[in-house]
Amino acid sequence: MVIFLTIVHVLVCIFLIIVVLLQSGKAADLAGAFGGMGSQTAFGPRGSATLLSKATTVAAALFMITSLSLAILASRTSGAGSTVLERAKPGKPVPVQTQPVQPQTPPPVPMPQLGVKTVPAPAPAQAPAQKK
Repeated sequence: MVIFLTIVHVLVCIFLIIVVLLQSGKAADLAGAFGGMGSQTAFGPRGSATLLSKATTVAAALFMITSLSLAILASRTSGAGSTVLERAKPGKPVPVQTQPVQPQTPPPVPMPQLGVKTVPAPAPAQAPAQKK
């Protein structure tokens, strides 16, 4: 049933694409290129429904019906309410040990002071070496 419905759905999709591409726009004439409308209606002149517009309506309805049917059949075969976790094989759970994250503080950066001259510190004096 699903295979038959999928084949019908694909054929309806292809037919719908072809029918939509074959239709001409509402303002396909020369006046439509410059914004002219043939009537004073709000959305332009509306002619009688052609064979292509009726075929588009039928194909769109069939497309919606086959889409809903395929969605319903897919949900029935997969099992209602099943999730990936419910379908997983039950096994021995592996305990995960975690440690709290210690915040890392950046090292202090000396800030230069404006307008203050810094004098290098004198080197520490070394004691004279003792002779034995």
